[in-house]
Amino acid sequence: MPKVAVYAIGGNALQNPSSTNSTDSAEVLAKVMSDVIDLLESGWGVILTHGNGPQVGHLMQLDGDLSHTMDEWVSATQGMIGHSLALHLDSILLKRRRPERTACIITRVEVDPRDQGFTLPTKPVGPILSDKMVMTADWDIAETVNGPRRVVASPMPMSVLDIEVIRKLVELRAVVICGGGGGIPVIRNSDYYTGIPAVIDKDRLSALIAIKMNADALIISTSVDSVKTNFGTEQEISHRELTLDECEKFMADGEFPSGSMGPKIGSLMEATLHNPSLTAILCQPGDALKALRAEAGTKIVVK
Repeated sequence: MPKVAVYAIGGNALQNPSSTNSTDSAEVLAKVMSDVIDLLESGWGVILTHGNGPQVGHLMQLDGDLSHTMDEWVSATQGMIGHSLALHLDSILLKRRRPERTACIITRVEVDPRDQGFTLPTKPVGPILSDKMVMTADWDIAETVNGPRRVVASPMPMSVLDIEVIRKLVELRAVVICGGGGGIPVIRNSDYYTGIPAVIDKDRLSALIAIKMNADALIISTSVDSVKTNFGTEQEISHRELTLDECEKFMADGEFPSGSMGPKIGSLMEATLHNPSLTAILCQPGDALKALRAEAGTKIVVK
């Protein structure tokens, strides 16, 4: 099996909730495709995961009579976004005459029904809310760096039901698109599974997939070019490298909010702790190879 990189695309990177310009999304998608092709041409196998916060929120807004559950909407966005990514990528692979093809996996992830995430919703979904929606919607709402958004339960992933299928497809040199929106949350009831309304953080799931696959790299791409402290102030600092101890300190200081950068840093830390030889980086779409060479983004290291 080749070197394997788990590449996570943020839902906000594909569709910024504060932007209505579709050109922005097209440019980001082109950079993501460029990253994947660069990785393949450098001898990497690629597992592509993606967020779905803005997209699932938009679908939920259309469901006025609440006829579908959250886990059903997550599965719907896996198909929608996976289909779009696969069409673009397969077209590029065909033009480049590369042998790889894509495989989209509707990915189910087991969670603990007693997880505290169900009592303390923190995961932003959907677009920025208007003042009227904030005042009238019967939702949990939190302020984010872009504005108020709906938040839902975000339990920790325990296991990936489809991990062995993903492993086999990677061995066949497929570019596997999986774990969309953090996976479809399910719980086990003795001898059967059932869906549960929640959204698993896709970065947490990406770290779990990287750990279970014994991946060589975990790349979390997002709309900022690196990890920053004192974000948005005159004292803002961009970091090319952070140790686990530094991450712990900044976490304790409140530098990485739980609704945005916190899960990304936590996921990179978790993957590094489980496999110190893994390259754990955060970067913008288009910077993956440069980040692997420590020329862009931020790398999380043991010490």
